[in-house]
Amino acid sequence: MLFNSIEFFVFLPIVFILYWFVTAKYLKAQNLLIAVSSYVFYGWWDWRFLSLIAFSSIVDYSIGLLLSKSESKKKRKLLLWISICVNLGFLGFFKYYNFFVQSLVDSFTLLGQPLEISTLKIILPVGISFYTFQTLSYTIDVYNKKLTPTKDFVAFTAFVSFFPQLVAGPIERATNLLPQFYTQRKFNYKLAVDGMRQVLWGLFKKVVIADNCAKYANIIFNNYEDYSGSTLLLGAFFFAFQIYGDFSGYSDIAIGVSRLFGFNLKRNFAFPYFSRDIAEFWRRWHISLSTWFRDYLYIPLGGSRGGTSMKIKNTFIIFLVSGFWHGANWTFIVWGALNAIYFLPLMLTNKNRINTDMVAMHSVLPSVKELSQMAITFFLTLIAWVFFRADSVTHAFLFLKGIFNVSLFSNFQIFPTTIMYLILFFIGIEWMGRRGEYAIDKIDALNKPLRWGFYILIIVLMFSFTGEQQEFIYFQF
Repeated sequence: MLFNSIEFFVFLPIVFILYWFVTAKYLKAQNLLIAVSSYVFYGWWDWRFLSLIAFSSIVDYSIGLLLSKSESKKKRKLLLWISICVNLGFLGFFKYYNFFVQSLVDSFTLLGQPLEISTLKIILPVGISFYTFQTLSYTIDVYNKKLTPTKDFVAFTAFVSFFPQLVAGPIERATNLLPQFYTQRKFNYKLAVDGMRQVLWGLFKKVVIADNCAKYANIIFNNYEDYSGSTLLLGAFFFAFQIYGDFSGYSDIAIGVSRLFGFNLKRNFAFPYFSRDIAEFWRRWHISLSTWFRDYLYIPLGGSRGGTSMKIKNTFIIFLVSGFWHGANWTFIVWGALNAIYFLPLMLTNKNRINTDMVAMHSVLPSVKELSQMAITFFLTLIAWVFFRADSVTHAFLFLKGIFNVSLFSNFQIFPTTIMYLILFFIGIEWMGRRGEYAIDKIDALNKPLRWGFYILIIVLMFSFTGEQQEFIYFQF
């Protein structure tokens, strides 16, 4: 079910009441309720795919126990590879089978040797990339002896299927989330209030910013031949805020809902559009995925410890795999490659760590230099987002060709003034809260009348500017 749906607004209070008023004294009962509720939440889309989560949970739970009983390097490595093959095997079949088959057929057709291989009508399980990586982190950490394997199957099942972040993250590490299922939770009023505030802000991002931007991004991208360069650039701008509002909004809601049940999830976004270079952007965007690839792929490959050729190779691998993780389309691979090209000059000149603090940390406004750096970084990101949004690589290049011509300096053919004001309001709140962990935390410092005035304003805006309901973008990944 969707976070911004009637079903969820019925589901959440029921689970909350049962959790705190029926099972509060019994840890195992709370964990069982979380596990059952999570399966109901996920099965609302298609109950048939519950078997995938259940099977993955059983396999990785069993492998964790077997790893704890074995000291043989050969056997431990075999067990690890069984987990990797099972999890990535499911992911590969459901997400990439048709992509590889079609690419193979196209390649042989170009060589004059057409193949008779049919694609399959495969339904992509919602969020499979997220929970696959989450359960893999458990097996890998147990293999590396960074985590003691659990003997509590209910707690492990609840960890794998935890409904607030099951289908679109953040991708939690077992070292952070799993131990929280071992500890008796007590209702914390302040934590719950913080959670509700986070949920409210996440819903605003999704309903007001993302869904309204989606309307115009879709119109412009789907009819790019009819618009001037300036309007196409505006379409890319709308998509940039659509995907940010959509995905960071989901993360905010997931983090907020988790707090209602006494859990703390990792931060997933840290004001990425205020970044001064691409390296900083990737430290602030989808943090849970970036750090996952860093720890489980980039560092094992050698990271940046080798020579220049190894640094270049590993950088391209990490970005290409990241792109491919997002979807079975060449557009995502090109998007990953383009970001690698952006990133390489900074890494090769050792400038990829120069912007580690928040921009304008000790001032109200950024300096001219900082402002120009943010503008350049945002523009580069905007160009890359075109490939992410386009239906094909050809579509992306034609869209970019349409931007970069003389019509770039013409008047906008579409310019929804109200939506632009809402985006400016959104940027303003983010800017004021940039020094904290989350933008909405700044509101807590206001006096009560102003604080409640802000909450009422957000609610009014959500009811006034609710766009056409859209699924969260990252559900397809």
